[in-house]
Amino acid sequence: YLQKELGQFPLFQFWGPGANIVSSQWIADASMLTDDKYDPTLTLIYLPHLDYCLQKFGQDFSKISKDLNEIDAVVEKLVNFYSKKGASVILLSEYGITNVHQPIHLNRVLRQHDLLGIRVERGLELLDAGASKAFAVADHQVAHIYINDVSVTNKVRNIIEQVPGVELVLDREAQAQYHINHERAGDLVVMADEKSWFTYYFWMDDAVAPDYARVVDIHKKPGYDPVEMFMTSKARAAYKLLRKKAGLRYVMDVIPLDATLIKGSHGRLEKNSSFHPVLITDEIYKDSIKATEVYDVIWKHLML
Repeated sequence: YLQKELGQFPLFQFWGPGANIVSSQWIADASMLTDDKYDPTLTLIYLPHLDYCLQKFGQDFSKISKDLNEIDAVVEKLVNFYSKKGASVILLSEYGITNVHQPIHLNRVLRQHDLLGIRVERGLELLDAGASKAFAVADHQVAHIYINDVSVTNKVRNIIEQVPGVELVLDREAQAQYHINHERAGDLVVMADEKSWFTYYFWMDDAVAPDYARVVDIHKKPGYDPVEMFMTSKARAAYKLLRKKAGLRYVMDVIPLDATLIKGSHGRLEKNSSFHPVLITDEIYKDSIKATEVYDVIWKHLML
């Protein structure tokens, strides 16, 4: 039904160098169509648009003002639509994005200390997690370090604590204090300082970087890669598309390997409350709530 009315979901405008307002607009339109057709009791709508510009440019309003106006128009339309239907509207953000300028390559650090396993295929390097004594899975300003050889645990911790830009290293006991000691959490959980973030990069020479490094491939990369929002050049991308249209073999390898392009990130324990997530509603609540209390807020709205 939704594809018939709106066309196929614009996946390549949802993530990657082509990400733009079209995907958020499609989601908003789909939500309103679904409400008209099924009248659900609760609708959760995810609008990803600001995730792109803020990670690419940080809080540089000379570069993100257009994006702010675009998402503002989409949100205004949604709020008016649901308000006219008598719905209780909640505006909720997942996180605040702060300015960063220093990427940290934890896997390269582990490799330099002979702790990372590397496999070479067709002349290119791949991270071999099973053969590693320790490896890192990066996600914005947090990284999980998994240690296969317990004898190097203290060594790994000492190494990571000395890395410039690392603010916090949590072992299992310390993780419990922050309620993140999940069975699948890393043996060590690492948090960056306010100006840094973690990459998944593990190669020392771009010439032998894995083939997936230069493409949008979130499932192959051993960690999050926000650089997928950039491209090396529009001319190169156009050439690749021409090969596709001509029926020739092609690989859309247009993603740069320059992590310094990223200017915004999130995930750390941010002391400045102005960068905390926001919850906006017509109902009166205390000035701040815990993330787990959002569940109760939603239920109270359903009871109105």
